Amino acid sequence: MSEAAAAEAGEDGLSRPPVRISRTRRIAIAVVIGVLSGFVAGLFGVGGGVLIVPALVLVLGMEQRLAHGTSLAAIVPIALAGVTGYVRSGSVDWPAVVILVGGAALGAVVGTHALHRLPQRVLRAVFSVYLLATAVTLFLNVGSTAAQGPWNAPTVTGLVLIGLAAGTIAGLLGVGGGIVMVPAMILLLSMPVAAAKGTSLAVTVPTAVVGTIRNLGARNADLVLAGVIGLTGIASSYGGARLSVTMDPGLSKALFACLQVVVAATLLLARDGRRVE
Repeated sequence: MSEAAAAEAGEDGLSRPPVRISRTRRIAIAVVIGVLSGFVAGLFGVGGGVLIVPALVLVLGMEQRLAHGTSLAAIVPIALAGVTGYVRSGSVDWPAVVILVGGAALGAVVGTHALHRLPQRVLRAVFSVYLLATAVTLFLNVGSTAAQGPWNAPTVTGLVLIGLAAGTIAGLLGVGGGIVMVPAMILLLSMPVAAAKGTSLAVTVPTAVVGTIRNLGARNADLVLAGVIGLTGIASSYGGARLSVTMDPGLSKALFACLQVVVAATLLLARDGRRVE
């Protein structure tokens, strides 16, 4: 392969034509990405990277690793704005946030340690089956109104395990932990849907901050695009959060189940080495 061809090839070795976009158009696209991803983050309580990363790679032609670092930096202001919307309605369980962060931190260490020792394709397939199974369960429990149980040893243990699972999956596959935490808290702990989303988004903030600091040290983030995406996503994230807390719990569960199906399909179709947040 010639040097020119190599420069146009991605990590998977497939040749791609160079993407030439003017600076003005790049900023305009980043604004659109920010507004849409912010709304998704606020509405579902998950990292907006589920839209940011594919958009940066497929629309702006950004290299995959740089896209992940840029996305994580953009998520910080988006998640903060979304959490504010949930806090105003009292839909964040702060003790649960603390426990989940601890479990997720440990899980991230486990996941990143195993990252280069387990086949990515198999891991994605197994996790996709999990997402589809929980999506079906959410659909079947759309009308469920079970009350959240009391704080006790099983509840604390459950939160630790949920955080551990979310962190491990995030470390292995780069999938935002919210896609694990939200349905787990709803189905296993009977947490109200809005509270599960708000709590998940609160956990995302310190995770994104730590990840961004590490990425900046490795020069793995485009701070200009991250700033545009993050700042333009603030209003839509807050709006999505405020809409979520007023939404019918059954509809909210159904929409989250649809999101899980989309993420599962994205993971199954992704090439080795590509991740979705």
